[in-house]
Amino acid sequence: MSFPTRSLSTRLPGAGSQGTSSTGPSPMLVARIAEKKAELEHLKELRDLSAAVAGQMEALEQKLSTLSDGTEAIAMVIGNWHNVLRAINMASAKLSKPPGDEPTDPEDQNLALPQTLVRIPTEHAPTLQAQAENATDGGVENTSTIS
Repeated sequence: MSFPTRSLSTRLPGAGSQGTSSTGPSPMLVARIAEKKAELEHLKELRDLSAAVAGQMEALEQKLSTLSDGTEAIAMVIGNWHNVLRAINMASAKLSKPPGDEPTDPEDQNLALPQTLVRIPTEHAPTLQAQAENATDGGVENTSTIS
């Protein structure tokens, strides 16, 4: 049992035409290869741009997460703020009315302002105070040199 022998050149596209022409590959094949190379370049560019967009979306997700956490913290502070103001108002009202010294005139009641309830020291107060003193000393020196 023997099989008929056939040339492989008839089964491969372009292989039969290569043997007959010595000029090289057909122009249709060259055009198709160039088209596929251009398509490959476009796909690579699309892949790179997609990766850049994905990276930007991840960065945006992180920023939105931070923003969301900050918003929740601000909402909690604002939610408690009315309690703080009510406590300050109650304390100020008690401080501004000494016992037995209530004004009888309604205008005097409106003019009475609450006392300062809390003073909060800042850690930069000595530096700011020194700068203010230097500015006033410098201002005095400048006025003496001008006149």
